[in-house]
Amino acid sequence: MTRTPSDQADKSLHPAKGLRWLKDAVITLALWGYFTAGFVLFFVPFYLLALLFAKERSAAFQNLNSRFLGGFFRICRFLIPGHRWQIDPKIREIQSAVIVCNHVSYLDSILMISLFRRHTTIAKDRLFRIPVLGRLLVLSGYIPSSGSGRLADLLLNSLDTIAATIDTGGNIIVFPEGTRSRNGRIGELQKGAFKIARYCKAPIKVLKICNTDQLFMPGRFLFNTCAANTIDLKLVEEITPDYESKAFSMTQLMARVRAVLEKHTPGRGADST
Repeated sequence: MTRTPSDQADKSLHPAKGLRWLKDAVITLALWGYFTAGFVLFFVPFYLLALLFAKERSAAFQNLNSRFLGGFFRICRFLIPGHRWQIDPKIREIQSAVIVCNHVSYLDSILMISLFRRHTTIAKDRLFRIPVLGRLLVLSGYIPSSGSGRLADLLLNSLDTIAATIDTGGNIIVFPEGTRSRNGRIGELQKGAFKIARYCKAPIKVLKICNTDQLFMPGRFLFNTCAANTIDLKLVEEITPDYESKAFSMTQLMARVRAVLEKHTPGRGADST
């Protein structure tokens, strides 16, 4: 039987596809290896020292979290050079602010933590229920997304942690959509981040992140290591509300932040669903 050119072309694609899958798998295992074995071997001793001797335990744990995740992204850059990283240098200079950002990938939160030695953030309640990880989140001074059951007291006590973080130059990292966007559009913003900002009388720094979902795609276990991609994180707006003014409006503040995020989402805009 004579093979057509299209048959031969289809056959020639299979080895390349297999090699791409193999590369994705090997690099994914290396990255998860850093998250597991690397954490135990290289970082657990320092966490134990911080637990036993640090005067400000949460600050010490936040610093270690940032360094550990910074190592993860350095390995990413080395092993996956096709994905370029553009991090606005002004972001690392942010202090004593509530940082709000859109959310497209699981990588977003750990990337933000890697950028700031002093920080706290809001984590989903279910993460606090995972053995070891939940305890690490509590010791790091992170905040549950809602107060239910035993997390109610933790959420209430977190107000002191938030204020202390802001007062010492740290930042509060919040993804006000509450969940990842599946289509790149900006979802409805929740009030939590803005209530925190008003409580601390802190400025709001609006960040826009793009294309982390092209490196670690939602619903896929393997990292997408063979694509050409640019991951971009920018500071797009700085807002210093007058919280004491009678004219201050939470609704207007949220609308302004949403408008800024939509403006920097070309061709996508708001999620109407």
